[in-house]
Amino acid sequence: MITIDEAWDVLDEAAAELPEDFFDALNGGVSLVPQSKRSDVPGLYTLGEYIRDPMGMGSYIMIYFGSFKRVFGHASDEEVKQELRRTLRHEFTHHIEALAGERDLEIKDALYIEDYLDNG
Repeated sequence: MITIDEAWDVLDEAAAELPEDFFDALNGGVSLVPQSKRSDVPGLYTLGEYIRDPMGMGSYIMIYFGSFKRVFGHASDEEVKQELRRTLRHEFTHHIEALAGERDLEIKDALYIEDYLDNG
């Protein structure tokens, strides 16, 4: 398993590949924390989340390194790096959609959870 410092490097590199406009109104930036976060769905962990808090920090992306360790602790370093990149892009998609007033990925995520609960 990669270290949290290596995870930061992966996220920095992945973020640098994104267009500068993607960071508009993301005033809280991207954070990587060592904690894990359990999902509201039993047995699942939250890898990352896009947070819109107009009364507090504004908009930001939170990545939970502890969740990656729990979910991908058995995976190769390359697989973990790919999942970090995928998760960052997923959360940026939520951010871009929120700016555009869209909810397509949010709906897709809800359908995924619904299917998971129905089919395990």
